[in-house]
This record gives sequence, structure tokens and C-alpha cells, in this order.
Amino acid sequence: MALLEIQNLNRRFGGLRAVNNVSFNVEQGMIKAVIGPNGAGKTTLFNLIAGNLPANSGKIYFNNAQINGRKPYQIAKQGISRTYQNIKLFHGMTALENVMLGRHIRSKAGFMAGMLNLPWTWPEEKKIKEKSMEYLGLLGVAECADTEISNLSFGQQRGVEFARALATEPTLLLLDEPAAGLNIYETAEIGRLIMKIRGSGITVLLVEHDMSLVMDISDEIVVLSFGEKIAEDIPHNIQQNEEVIRVYLGDD
Repeated sequence: MALLEIQNLNRRFGGLRAVNNVSFNVEQGMIKAVIGPNGAGKTTLFNLIAGNLPANSGKIYFNNAQINGRKPYQIAKQGISRTYQNIKLFHGMTALENVMLGRHIRSKAGFMAGMLNLPWTWPEEKKIKEKSMEYLGLLGVAECADTEISNLSFGQQRGVEFARALATEPTLLLLDEPAAGLNIYETAEIGRLIMKIRGSGITVLLVEHDMSLVMDISDEIVVLSFGEKIAEDIPHNIQQNEEVIRVYLGDD
């Protein structure tokens, strides 16, 4: 069953077709990767799905409901969460506080009431804190809970960002270059974490340049070039696809 359906999606910036008539599905429970050269339209595609950009034409369905034109917070409430290539955590706050911010999208009291520490929000704030600690533990960074973000390593910050995304209780998680800036050991750990996330029942769509990671963890791969889809298949077949090799993978 398709959890996410992209139908003939288009996005232009002036005369540039950043996403050009792209269509594909993401089945529930899978890890699907989107790859391609720089400027292929991968991040623009994510911005369209998450509501950060409007499409010029085409349709996006999530859980059989069209989500075109909805605001990012509305899409997040429906069950789509994302991370960014450049980590977007709040400095001056601890790891736990960052994750709690993500969790507030599921709170009844709301973010502002929680920030004002109103007495009637205290029971729910306690539950939010407990749940946020669970996500930090799941991602292996619970020991960093009370540490200010700027004092964490890049890999630890990535783990906190994952935890914050999971705190929104997504059905679909969009990961934009999760291994960017990580060393080989941290990348291997990110791969294990993504598999663990999928094992918890969350569907994953990721953009990534690390081909070893992509080939190891993906069920299917979509390849973009100059905004167009040029291939969609299982990893083994993508590695053998002559056009993909010519455009992106190379002969090595």
C-alpha cells in the first residue's frame, strides 16, 4: 500500500525546472532513497512534500489525502516529519529541550502554554519530558540530555535531530542527507539507527550522497537528474543501470 504518492510534480524557479514531472510511490514500511547529482532537485522535492514550497502543478497524496497547499505544521500533524542537511537545532538549549520542542506538536496545551510553565500544563509537560527522554534513549544519546547543543559532537547533534523528528510521532520520516559531515564510523551508526527507526514501524524517505549507505539500507531507489526521474528500482538494478552510471555513479 502506498503511504506517499507523488504524481506529475513540477516546481519551477524562473526558467529552471527544479522538479520536472516527477512521479513515484513510497510503500508503507520501506526505506526509499532519492539520489542524484547536486542540483538534481532532491531537496526541492523534500521541500514540496513537507510544505516548505508550493508546487506549480502535480499532486502529493499522503495516507490517501492530498496535502498540496497545506502548511508545514499541518503536514507534520498528519504524520510527516523531516530532518535537514544542515542540522537545525536550537543552540542555547539542551538536547532534551530541543526534543521536547518537537514533542509539543502532539500536546494538548500547545507550545506557548508549555513555555510559560502554566500550572495546568505541568502533568502534560512531565509526560512530554518522559517521552522525549525515550526518544533520546532510542537514538543512543540519552546521556546528552542535559548538555547544551553546541557542546555536542556533530554525530551526537544528528542523533538529537533524529530524536526531535521522532518526537512528533511521524508515519513518514524524511531524512535530508543524514550522513552529511559524518565520518565512516558515524555513518555506519546512522545506518543502524535508520534501520532501527524502520523497525519501529516508521517509513523512511531519504536523500543521500553516500552510496555505500544508500545501497546497504534502501529497499528502492529513485534517481533524479536535472529535475527529472531517470530511474526507479531496487539497489542492485540501479547499480547496473547504464544511464545512472553515466549521470551519477561513474564507472568505478
